[in-house]
Amino acid sequence: MPVGPLINALAVLLGGMLGALLGNRIPERLRVNLPLTFGAASMGMGVVMIAKVHALPPVVLALLLGSVVGELIRLEKGIEWLAGKVRGPVDRLFSVKSAGPDSDVFMQQFVGIVVLFCASGTGVFGALNEGMTGDYTVLLSKSFLDFCTALIFATSLGFIVPTVALPQAVILLGLFFTAGLILPLTTPEMIADFSAAGGIIMLVTGLRICGIKAFPVANMLPALIFVMPLSQLWTALLG
Repeated sequence: MPVGPLINALAVLLGGMLGALLGNRIPERLRVNLPLTFGAASMGMGVVMIAKVHALPPVVLALLLGSVVGELIRLEKGIEWLAGKVRGPVDRLFSVKSAGPDSDVFMQQFVGIVVLFCASGTGVFGALNEGMTGDYTVLLSKSFLDFCTALIFATSLGFIVPTVALPQAVILLGLFFTAGLILPLTTPEMIADFSAAGGIIMLVTGLRICGIKAFPVANMLPALIFVMPLSQLWTALLG
């Protein structure tokens, strides 16, 4: 049973709904300062994952190739377009007015949490790891962070935040059920480099959430597809 993916998606759903309902009743100092903690936590988790790297060159190459592909297919713009389409109907469904951050700030924050919830290295690795070993502790730890993140961001972004639980559940469940096909083809070195690439994406996601630098994190996601084959090729050629 996919315990981790279900708990993680439920955490985002409940946290997002609670935050959207509470809104301004949560003190301003918490709404302003806690995202900095979430960003720092994302960066810290990223650093821990980067430290697992086996070979840095294939990770860097995967990030470069992934970013090129992401930019060419305009992946982040696609997420922003979808968010814009979803935001209006969601607000009307819950009879609320689109308020809070302006469009640019909204998109910057929303894309950041979409990546953090749906496509972080921790989430992808956690789902694959549970599918193969039954260990759901990685996703359980991520769920605590995601619940609080969804709650705080939903106070300003509104009811669109809990809707992220649906694509998150689809992605994590898909990874869980395909783990049996993917992980037998991997090696410890490939997993280590995959974790490192995911860690770098989590690191820059944290920088984005903190408002330090608006990295195009969504456009970096194709790197997670390239990193394992490149890691295997690097190990085969150079050890």
